[in-house]
Formats: sequence, structure tokens, C-alpha cells
Amino acid sequence: MPLVDLSGAFEPGPQRGEVVEAIRRACEDVGFLVITGHGVADDLVRRVDAASRRLFALPLDEKMAWGRASDNLRGYVPLRSSTLALAHDEVTPPDLSELYTVGRFDDPAAAVRAGLREGQDEGRSAFFAPNVWPDPERVPDFREALTACYGMLEDLAAKLMGLMALALDLDEHWFDDKIAEHITGLAVLHYPALQEPPLPGQYRRGPHTDWGSLTILYHDGQPGLQILSPEGNWEDVPSVPGSFVVNLGDLMAAWTNDRWVSTLHRVVVPDRVTGDRISVAFFHQPAYDALIECIPTCTSPDDPPRHEPVTSGEWIRLMIEKTTTYA
Repeated sequence: MPLVDLSGAFEPGPQRGEVVEAIRRACEDVGFLVITGHGVADDLVRRVDAASRRLFALPLDEKMAWGRASDNLRGYVPLRSSTLALAHDEVTPPDLSELYTVGRFDDPAAAVRAGLREGQDEGRSAFFAPNVWPDPERVPDFREALTACYGMLEDLAAKLMGLMALALDLDEHWFDDKIAEHITGLAVLHYPALQEPPLPGQYRRGPHTDWGSLTILYHDGQPGLQILSPEGNWEDVPSVPGSFVVNLGDLMAAWTNDRWVSTLHRVVVPDRVTGDRISVAFFHQPAYDALIECIPTCTSPDDPPRHEPVTSGEWIRLMIEKTTTYA
């Protein structure tokens, strides 16, 4: 998996050219890269990790008081509530992970700017709902740490999209109007230490591709995250201190006419005994009404567009409905 140092890449110069080329190769070959020099402070990541562990250590009934509802895609989701492999028609037991998701629409005016309208159906309006925050006395610093982290990763994602535009022979700002009112969810995921063996074929997160433009991922170094290599082998994702893992989603693959790849990955239960595992994922999703159709530089008379145009919101709704397994 390519290791890319972003130091100096956000300004014109030789370093930017080298990084853009490295990103292009990674996106064409494997759809994953590990980045350093990203500008997100280690102490902020540690704050999110610590606050998340405090949250997930609470009793289930208390966490369920902050649970996700059908009209709000924010809040707590318990163990065995999703089966991600279903997105690729692979039937497995439900995944052994719990999570908590936040977005950017605590400000109603921001939700209106992004596309919230009166009279919309519940499925659409759920993307613009305000966050469900846990009791600050029970989970101190959770809201503050996740809000700060969201802002930093939002900025980093926009910069990465600019570098990716250059890698696609586009103007650096080509994606700007399509992601300005993005509907990204930030999820903290907890994989608890298991008290008994998993069911046959059961994963912490089943084999899946991500669904949006790109994902920025922190994980605490515990083993388990694997990608399917171009050769068809499951390979461990390396743990590099101070880094993030970046991978493309299905929407970016469609946007680029499959020039860039969205790669299957999974989180397995390690063979050896380990503790619990925390990861933080920024699932970057373009604006709800952004039309995803073949990028002009990714098609030619010999390579016509392979995918029907679709809006960002329509795509993500379909994927959520397909993989949710609430009892």
C-alpha cells in the first residue's frame, strides 16, 4: 500500500507534483493509500479515541437512549445492526461492531443551504437532521472532540479532492461546487473484545467497498483491517503511527468511469487474543443533489461512460437500505 507524505503538497511546487503522481498511481492500482503530513494533530485524535472509549464502555440501555432513528442518520448503532457484505450480495452473520455517527447539521441554516426543504420524504431529510449528542456528564469531551475532528477532516478531505482533481487532469477546484454542501458522516466504530468465538463466516465488518467519494480513516493499531489486493489476496493494512488510511468509494469509481478503483476491504476477528479496537472514519459524501456522471477527462470515443448518472443522495440511500439489518 503506498505511503504518501502530504507535507508541502497543498501549495504549488515540486512536492505537489510528486504527491499528485503518487495519488494517481494509488487510485488507479489499489484505491488505498496511507498518508502522513496531513496536518491533523495527534492530540486531537487521542481525544476522540479516549472520549469514544468512554462512550462505548457505558451500558447498552444507556447508549440506546442516544440511538439512531429512521428519520436521523446520527447517533448510536448497536452490535449486529448491519451486514455490510450484503451490498455485494454476500450473506454473512451480522457484523460485530457498534458505532456512533455525527454530521454537520446542528445549524438548521446549514441544513437548508445543503438541500433540506419542508415536505421532503423521511429518507432524504434524515441526511440533514441535527446530531444526537450523549449526555456530557456521562461522556465528557465527546461532543467537543468529535466536532473539532470533523472540522479538521472536512478541511483535509477538500484538500485531497483538490489533489485528486489534478491527478485526473482537471482544474484543482473542479470538485468544489459538488462537495461544498457535502453530507458526510463521521463515525467512531468500536469492535469489542469478544467473550466467545464469532459465528462461522462472521466479521467485525464484512467485506465491502465504501460508498462515497473517499474515506479518511484512523485506527488504533489493533490488527484486523484487510484489503483485497489486485492479485486477489487479502492483505493486512499496515499501521503507521500518526497516519491516516485513505480509500476511494464506489461513487468516485463511477465518477472516473472505473479508471480509479473502489477496493473491497474488511475487518476480521484476529486469530490471536486482542483487546477492543477503535477506528474513526470520515465517509466523505458529495452534496445530496450533486449529479455524479462521468468526468470529462475519463471518457473518450473508445471508452464511453459506463454508468448511468445518479445523484449522490440517491446512491447513498440505496446502499444504507441494502445493508441495514435492524431486528
